[in-house]
Amino acid sequence: MRLCAITLDCPDPQALAAFYQQATGLEPHPASDADFAGLNGEHGLFLGFQRVDDHRAPDWPGRTLPQQSHLDFAVDDLDAAETQLLALGAAKPDHQPNPTRWRVLTDPAGHPCLPGQSLTPGPVRNREAPAAPHPLA
Repeated sequence: MRLCAITLDCPDPQALAAFYQQATGLEPHPASDADFAGLNGEHGLFLGFQRVDDHRAPDWPGRTLPQQSHLDFAVDDLDAAETQLLALGAAKPDHQPNPTRWRVLTDPAGHPCLPGQSLTPGPVRNREAPAAPHPLA
């Protein structure tokens, strides 16, 4: 089994697809429209964005609106990746659990997206706990 699609809820699928297309270089899916946009990647990866009219952005690092999902990106130059994503419309929350290894940024719809040099997958832990290997710990 392999991962085929990741879909994010958002208020403007075309705008969010444009953000991630510029950030990743993935190709726009030809059947994208105003309610659903997609990007095609390697090995069958599809990144989708679906319109949700009452979408409420996650609250990082708070828990009023949980993060719902997040995307991790492996990068060679952390500072350059942060600069690129901020120029494309990302925001940088004040809370940064381990800024020498990764940066917590939020995409234009509020989803956390983490460029990092040494990302270690793992379960999300209590954000009040001491530093853990996962970016959103």
